[in-house]
Amino acid sequence: MKPSSRVIVLIVSSMLGGCLLGPNYERPAIETPDSFRFAAQQSNEIANTAWWEQFQDPALNQLIAIALRENKDVKIAAARVDEFLGQFQVTRSQLFPQVGLGANAERERLPIGSAQLPPGVGTVINQYQLALNASWEIDVFGRLRRQTESARASLLASEEGRRATILSLVASVASTYITLVSLDRQLDIARATVKSRQESVIVFGLRFQYGEVSQMELAQSQSEYQAALATIPQLEQQIATQENALSILLGRNPQGIARDRELDDLATPQVPEGLPSELLTRRPDLRQAEQNLIAANAQIGAARALYFPSISLTGLFGTASTQFSQLFTGAARVWSFAGAVTQPIFTGGAISGQVKAAEAQQQQALFSYEKAIQVAFQDVDDSLITLTKSREARDVQGRQVDALRTYANLARLRYEGGYTSYIEVLDAERSLFQSQLSYTQTQAAALNAMVSLYKAMGGGWVAEAEQRTAVVYDTRGAVVKRDAKDEPSP
Repeated sequence: MKPSSRVIVLIVSSMLGGCLLGPNYERPAIETPDSFRFAAQQSNEIANTAWWEQFQDPALNQLIAIALRENKDVKIAAARVDEFLGQFQVTRSQLFPQVGLGANAERERLPIGSAQLPPGVGTVINQYQLALNASWEIDVFGRLRRQTESARASLLASEEGRRATILSLVASVASTYITLVSLDRQLDIARATVKSRQESVIVFGLRFQYGEVSQMELAQSQSEYQAALATIPQLEQQIATQENALSILLGRNPQGIARDRELDDLATPQVPEGLPSELLTRRPDLRQAEQNLIAANAQIGAARALYFPSISLTGLFGTASTQFSQLFTGAARVWSFAGAVTQPIFTGGAISGQVKAAEAQQQQALFSYEKAIQVAFQDVDDSLITLTKSREARDVQGRQVDALRTYANLARLRYEGGYTSYIEVLDAERSLFQSQLSYTQTQAAALNAMVSLYKAMGGGWVAEAEQRTAVVYDTRGAVVKRDAKDEPSP
């Protein structure tokens, strides 16, 4: 075997079997509970479906579809994936030879008698050159491969960040919509109460004119009417604010939001189930935190590789001539190749500083990953207990509303019969009004707790949601463009 061939074989062997400095990533041991503290006794595996459709509200389904296509945060997250995809391609390209083509044409006048001129050559000379040049850094110690590993993990982390944005967006749209229909219901209650109390004020005004009631009773009736009337602009303000917030989630300017269902008409979704350990693969934010840990882990190896020599090859092949007509003749051929080895000797602690910084960043990413898992368990437990207790409170308050409605009717009958004062009627109606508003708020809280539970559990429904976006990315970060109404096309 020729010496040049042996060099090539050695280089290729180094590339294929070269060492990778730094620790290889291993998922850290995570202590997970056997079950959630407040797990529901009856649950169903529906975390991988489009759960928002269980509310059976076409308007909500349409709003979520619009938000997935038009929301600016989702578009920002998608653009961020494109950014990391570009950075990954740039980093990975350093593993391969860099080849370029150069062409040069030069015309130069030299003074007569110049030492650069051979005998018989005039003072004006031409120079033409066409050449391919190449350079290649031999990644013997794995610095470039570790950097590529880190860049790929960062790309996957950005993709999981995009999915986490979708998860939060769907939950936010559903929660805001539920709050909006809850405010609609409260406004209906307030208007009905105002209408009833207005009629009472008219009746008491007539009865006061004929001396059947005192001015104090008339003033009390007017006071309760004004108190109920004051709640209407407050609720209208909250409705407008919620509509504006929902418009921004839809990627639109503030505007009114159409509703198809009232609060009482919204169906109750089923409770999803799952084991705590499944959160590691279900929640995009946890997968994102793990990819950040992988990226930081790979940077340790890239930093340690700086201690070792950097080996590079350069080469050139082309033609050069003083006459363009002779540029492609055999005599005009030029070539060169060279190898270079660079070994740091003294850097004043620069390399050790980079290694320490990389190790510290890996520790930060590790602790962030562990904390994210703990917070995920907390989110699920909080959502489960909120769901359970808000449903209990809703049922209790529903019975309270029924009892107060009966109490108010009986108090008015007793007052009309002369058995009690009007104070008792006012107290009963005031309690009923406040209880109706509280009951409506608790209804919304129970539904929003279900939304929070689906968000906390994560699940395959995120993939179901992202299929409804205008642009879809696969697990490698490749873009799959599609129309919002069509199936994804490769």
